[in-house]
Amino acid sequence: MPKLCVNVDHVATIREARKTNEPDPVAAALIAERAGAIGITIHLREDRRHIQDRDLKLMRQVVRGKLNLEMAPVSEMQGIALDVKPEQVTLVPERREEITTEGGLDVAGNIEHIAGLMKLLRDAGLLLSLFIDPHPEQIEAAKELNADFVELNTAAYSEARGHLSQEKELAALSEASVKADGLGLGVHAGHGLTYLNVEAVASLPHLQELNIGHSIVSHSVFVGFERAVREMSNIIERAGPV
Repeated sequence: MPKLCVNVDHVATIREARKTNEPDPVAAALIAERAGAIGITIHLREDRRHIQDRDLKLMRQVVRGKLNLEMAPVSEMQGIALDVKPEQVTLVPERREEITTEGGLDVAGNIEHIAGLMKLLRDAGLLLSLFIDPHPEQIEAAKELNADFVELNTAAYSEARGHLSQEKELAALSEASVKADGLGLGVHAGHGLTYLNVEAVASLPHLQELNIGHSIVSHSVFVGFERAVREMSNIIERAGPV
């Protein structure tokens, strides 16, 4: 049965809309852990549009579960990760113009660059995950790079309209999960998951963690952050693997 890691980026998005000091994503991380999240995920973007360096450093001090730092595969972020040392680094693609992450990292097309970036992170004892689309060549490339985990991009499933389209994308995720597990990779998933669509993904075989943020932050406006995390966690626990 997968466990929930809560992404608190969009708590920081609300704060940065007014460039003030509230709401504090560090406080949200503590509430999420109290509500049962096994880890906290944050994406420190190059343009610092939401999470700031201060947030990362404070979370490193107070988060008791796993701190998962999502970051672009660039030298600046590599240096920050080596300095702060979160438990896990997840490499993700990044464009300044995008509203949110638009697709998985092209690991297969950038083996040499990513391998060089990963070496120092691995030598520092950090767990390494690659955010990829559920395609066989990307999973094989992740294995070639000796990643600890792959995080399967669930955007295509989340954005699919109609039962047949959803089932097609869910099947692709299931096949990717089986392949990744067969190669010895840990399997995580996330992107665009909501209270309405997460149950089917949570039932996928071999899935260990789900990274969910925007839907939880949105729901918390109406019910509070702790309850929002608990409700998402309960859905995932009820689903379990098929």
